[in-house]
Formats: sequence, structure tokens, C-alpha cells
Amino acid sequence: MSTQRVIVVMGVASTGKTTVGGLLAEALGVPYAEGDAFHPAANVAKMSAGTPLEDADRWPWLDSIGEWIRNSARLRGGVVAASSLKRVYRDRLRAPAPGAVFVHLTGERPLIERRMSARKGHFMPASLLDSQFATLEPLQADELGVTVDVSGSPAEVTEKALAALRLSLVL
Repeated sequence: MSTQRVIVVMGVASTGKTTVGGLLAEALGVPYAEGDAFHPAANVAKMSAGTPLEDADRWPWLDSIGEWIRNSARLRGGVVAASSLKRVYRDRLRAPAPGAVFVHLTGERPLIERRMSARKGHFMPASLLDSQFATLEPLQADELGVTVDVSGSPAEVTEKALAALRLSLVL
């Protein structure tokens, strides 16, 4: 049974994980999954109330995404958007599929804050942005992945991500 590449689009809220993840999946011709859809209702309620999640809240969510990654790696690959802010979270996602690749979307805080304030209909309030940046542990040198700046249109960011993945010989 062959293993196909699965890409995890990571970063703090409002970096464009959902949009860029969908565009990457489309460009690569693979399935896409939205990490927020894997959250249990209790997590969504907690974040909607402005309370940051604790690690105990995240483990079942990460395990569900990890299962999707494992299954996708066995089939035809895929792209999933999941914040994956800490190394330990990425390690948990990689456990069932060690070849998973991370695309870390980054940007200056004022840009991310503007995007978050303009976003409508999402459960994550702008008040949690500080906790997102405080929790963030950027990709480390020994992690398979690339970092991409989110300035520019979603199409431009997607092109930057594809170019970075190809340059790193991941694709």
C-alpha cells in the first residue's frame, strides 16, 4: 500500500488556513478537510465564549484530525487546515502519518488582527488572538514543512506555498 503526501496548513486564526488549504487541495487534485469541523461541540462553545482551549480539550480534536491524515495518506493524499500551534500538537498529528508536511502561514500581527476583525460568522472571537500568538511555536528545523507569508491575495499565498513546497522537494 503506497503512502501519499498529506499537507497540514497551520497558523494562528485568520491567516487564511481554510482558504489557502482549499486552494492547495484544488491545485493538487486531492481532498480537503477543514480542521474546525473536527472540534467537538464543547470546544466550539468554549472558544465562542472567549475561553482559550487547554491541551486536554485539544487531544481528541487532534486525534480525529490525525485519523483523517492517516487515512488520506493511505489513499490519495490530502490537505487539512488545523492551527497546530505547538510542536507537541504537530507531533501528535504526525504520529499516524510521519510523512505529513506542514505549511505554516505567517503574517504581521496588525494584518492578522484586521483580517480577524473583518471575519463574520466564525466562532473564534478576536479576543483570543493574543492567546494564539502566545501559544504559537513556529516550525522547527527538523520538522517537514515550509513557512509562507500571508501578505497578498489567497491565490498569491497559495502560489507561494506551492513554490516553497516544490523548492523544499516535498512535492
